[in-house]
Amino acid sequence: MFGLQLMLIGMVTVFAILLIVIYGSRFLVYVINKFVPAEVVAAKEKSDNVPMDVLQQAVSQITGGKGHIVNVTKLS
Repeated sequence: MFGLQLMLIGMVTVFAILLIVIYGSRFLVYVINKFVPAEVVAAKEKSDNVPMDVLQQAVSQITGGKGHIVNVTKLS
């Protein structure tokens, strides 16, 4: 009987500590988001989109500015 009581007390204690950790972390995230300003991330330059820019310029030059790329699909 003593072992069962000890196990029950231990499980309730672990459950209570887990609840404290969960709600404490939620509260900490709330406080941080409310009082600390978000970091402003600089916009990336268009260097990631170089092939698309080259294609768009080529189509624009060939069609005299009338053609536009709608979709690009890579064929394997």
